[in-house]
Amino acid sequence: MAEDEQSGIEPRSFLTCVTEVAQLLGVGDVSMEPKDRHARQLAHAVRKPLLERVSLPEEWFAPLMAAAVYDPDPSFCRWFVEPAVYVFGRRRVMAALVDYLRVGTDAERAGAVRAWYSAHVPLRADRSPAYAPGGVRDPALDETRDIKAAWLEVSLRVFAESTDLRMRHRVLLDLPTSRAAYPPSLHELLESTLASARVHPDPHIRRWAAAADHEGA
Repeated sequence: MAEDEQSGIEPRSFLTCVTEVAQLLGVGDVSMEPKDRHARQLAHAVRKPLLERVSLPEEWFAPLMAAAVYDPDPSFCRWFVEPAVYVFGRRRVMAALVDYLRVGTDAERAGAVRAWYSAHVPLRADRSPAYAPGGVRDPALDETRDIKAAWLEVSLRVFAESTDLRMRHRVLLDLPTSRAAYPPSLHELLESTLASARVHPDPHIRRWAAAADHEGA
């Protein structure tokens, strides 16, 4: 997949992140050819042991999120997001992704958008022993209504402020077109975004605005 090239994320950066996770887990170095698949092989090696842990040390949270954000493949970043959601809670994982989107580099913002989808992974008591003792999970771990609103707001602001067309694509085209999906506090910002998107030179962005206008008609 060429997602890493499109996003500007260097494969070496992902290798650094996943190597740190592997070292934390005590997973030995995995050698394979070709070398550009080394990071993916390491990610595969840590996937199962991460999900099998009853708990993870607090200091593992940041490396896990970095690996998720720097993973260039949107299909596989779930390998880091899912165990973090089980152990640390969906709320904290999503809040970390909002922070990446708010203050990260363009590469980190692109990675946060990819990982955001995986952060919605359904939770099952039989999927991970970290679900909760006795199968009862504290709802506060996964309360995300305000975090999701923050994601919408930051995405709209990144669209308004970014000068990079790919970044504007990433943050806008994944956003809902229904006004009902946005809290009232964001309606003014949404309308200004729509006004900009309607006259944008990019046809995909204009189509997003048209879809929103159609739903609001």
